[in-house]
Amino acid sequence: MSESVVLVTGATGMVGNYVVRRLLESDYQVRVMLRPSSEAQPLQGLDIERVDGDLARPETLQAPLRGVDYVVHAAAHVGDWGPAEKYRAINVVALEHLLSAAEHEGRLKRWVQISSLGVYEARHHFGTDETAAVDVSGLDGYTRTKAEAEVLLKQHIDRQGLAAVIVRPGFIYGCGDRHVVPRLVERIRAGKMKLIGDGQRLLNNTFVGNLVDAILLAMVKDSAVGQVFNVRDERLVTRAEFIGTIADYLGEPFPGSVPEWLARSIVKPIEALARLKRANEAPMLTQARIKFLTLNLDFSIAKAKQLLGFQPRVDFQDGIREALALLTTTGEATQNAAA
Repeated sequence: MSESVVLVTGATGMVGNYVVRRLLESDYQVRVMLRPSSEAQPLQGLDIERVDGDLARPETLQAPLRGVDYVVHAAAHVGDWGPAEKYRAINVVALEHLLSAAEHEGRLKRWVQISSLGVYEARHHFGTDETAAVDVSGLDGYTRTKAEAEVLLKQHIDRQGLAAVIVRPGFIYGCGDRHVVPRLVERIRAGKMKLIGDGQRLLNNTFVGNLVDAILLAMVKDSAVGQVFNVRDERLVTRAEFIGTIADYLGEPFPGSVPEWLARSIVKPIEALARLKRANEAPMLTQARIKFLTLNLDFSIAKAKQLLGFQPRVDFQDGIREALALLTTTGEATQNAAA
């Protein structure tokens, strides 16, 4: 077994859990940071070290970094609704504390930051690469603070010499997803799912196994240090293929659609009403959801292929069917141990 210790944050989530399992397969010593109240079922039976730590409590963040050689920072506050300050506390402020703790230890070989293709401007993209600027104004608290986190990390790279890499996945799907695909399954089965427009624009689909391939390459490739990488599947799919594949798997009819102009004309009043009511949950339609369902989101992965040797192995049709098989069999989006 390698003597290198890897700290994984967000280890009970889909991405973090895949990372933990792949690291164990590669004989790394794995440490995970968990809140004492965290549900650790996805980690049950794994040969890992568990250390208490809470991103919302800075005083708890030094201990998880002691003796650590690598960090894969997958934890984040996610969603498309709520005040930016709530996202910033976890995605930016806590990151600053973690980075300071790692630099204080003085032994870190590599920090891999899991960011998002959502940091780019919310517009149509046709092969956009990493030279495009991030959008710190963002559509929502999540994308805004993920962009802010990148700015912070780059400051540590430039000023402190931090050996860090930023990995930007798109829409992540696979076994372990507790959010998007399970909700889509529920809506399709209930007959409540609607496409916006004709569904022919491309989605930035990213199978979690393909993403984890890129993460492990970013950990070990010297050429990765200080770099930013877009990561997605080799073949992008349209929304029609994405939603249609799920509907076909479930044996449900293909969902109907609403005109894009109509959705765009009503989204701001819907959001304004929800804010006026101080809704804790996102309304039926948000600008972030319009982006997810309508914009062409084609981002170049040429840099990851060239500098990391990244080659996405799993096609959307295989990845989504694996996730749906587990979800519909168990009724839960639990982790596939054979990641």
